[in-house]
Amino acid sequence: MFLLPVIVGFLVFYAYPTVRGVWYSFTDYSLLNDPSYVGADNYTKLITDDQFWNALKVTGYYVVVNIVSQTVAALGLAALMHRLTRSIVLRAALLVPWLVPNVTIGLLWAWLLDPDLGFVNHLLDLAGLDTTLSFNSPTWAMPLVALVNSWAYTGYTALLLYAGMLQIPQHLYEGAAIDGAGELRMFRSITLPLLRPILALVLVVSLIGSFQIFDTVAVVYGGKPPIPETRVIYYYIYQQAFTYFHMGYAAAVAMVLVVILGVLTAVQMRMLRASRSDLG
Repeated sequence: MFLLPVIVGFLVFYAYPTVRGVWYSFTDYSLLNDPSYVGADNYTKLITDDQFWNALKVTGYYVVVNIVSQTVAALGLAALMHRLTRSIVLRAALLVPWLVPNVTIGLLWAWLLDPDLGFVNHLLDLAGLDTTLSFNSPTWAMPLVALVNSWAYTGYTALLLYAGMLQIPQHLYEGAAIDGAGELRMFRSITLPLLRPILALVLVVSLIGSFQIFDTVAVVYGGKPPIPETRVIYYYIYQQAFTYFHMGYAAAVAMVLVVILGVLTAVQMRMLRASRSDLG
């Protein structure tokens, strides 16, 4: 009886929409007509769709840049908090960007990186650097989107890793210090191996979240379609569904994305041995 509300919620908001989405992926459907079964036509079209493959490539590039930058920065911040200070004020400050809505973050950075009025480009100009950072630049657009989201989520990721570090017995560090190990050696030989289950969780969550990037891309272009270098897979699904009303095809792309995420998550969990800890 206690589980019943959760089970009902899962069936209504997760299971039923998933089954419905699978069905739509095998149909020709728009909001203006009833779904008509077309078999695997949507998936066949998807294989030869250059825009789909470009969106997948752009998303993959974003995922790599975002996860690497975010994880490295978060590990560094977590290690500094663990070994140097455990200030509550610092932890609260790290959470501030994560608490800001993504729409606000997108608007903020769109203004900061404006080619004409942006504060960042103004500083680059004062420094004599002949570089303009802009979301309209084919070269800089996607790295900027990735770094903006890294800035927003690094603090939250750092706190997750910091919580994992607190579970590592302190006597291991004391013993290593007595043996003459420095901070870098202790981080490499003690912290990283024992942090593996938490790190695996963080990487899986970051991977899934990175593939779902949409709002930042939608906001920084002010409602206009993004340039091809930043048209990520979620935005492509949105365009197919709500701009062109190709609901069936959009559902097929979404199903392929689910499969890709499932495979990547399984591989990641297996490689990181997420279910086992070196703590014993």
